[in-house]
Amino acid sequence: MYKYILFDLDGTLTDPGLGITNSVIYALHKFDIEVADRTALYKFIGPPLKDSIKKYYSFSDEQSDLAIRYYREYFKKQGMFENEVYDGIQDLLKQLKADEKSLIVATSKPETFAVEILRHFDLYDYFDFVAGATMNDVRNKKTDIIRYALETCHITDKSAAIMIGDREHDIIGANENGLDSIGVLFGYGAIDELKNAGATFIAGTPMEISKYI
Repeated sequence: MYKYILFDLDGTLTDPGLGITNSVIYALHKFDIEVADRTALYKFIGPPLKDSIKKYYSFSDEQSDLAIRYYREYFKKQGMFENEVYDGIQDLLKQLKADEKSLIVATSKPETFAVEILRHFDLYDYFDFVAGATMNDVRNKKTDIIRYALETCHITDKSAAIMIGDREHDIIGANENGLDSIGVLFGYGAIDELKNAGATFIAGTPMEISKYI
């Protein structure tokens, strides 16, 4: 049914909860902000980092840029590896490649970090292309990242492509690019969030994704 399968990274292929929250905690500590409950930072998983920092802590552009610098200081050193592949993801990717699907990553994470993470967890070779954000935030919205992936891979038949992700940004980005989408429930988005965003399908497990593809 679909030939081109686009995957979000955080909360879809891997569970980055520990590394992302540790990186945010490290950055906020530089501003003398302490976090009592790590789970309160799960909302940082998925959306562009700068948007979340400004939204949840009312930082100025200058403060947000500095916070991102601190965040990346920790993330580059160890945060990106405080992460794990979801059970069933490798089996899913193997099945899709055996079925001759073209697999693409479309993530709001900086592209250079995404490639390093995929290589570290032995996922990189499953993918034909990795589309991510730029380090200078020129490209960080999911809509723009999906468009970049489609254009770079010369995908013109949008009915043959589908986006898979765990947050509303993935679904909205798919809709704005004219793609169907699968919202997954094993990441960090709730079912209401995904349905309200307009997900075409909802999958509870990695292997359930295959029945829609």
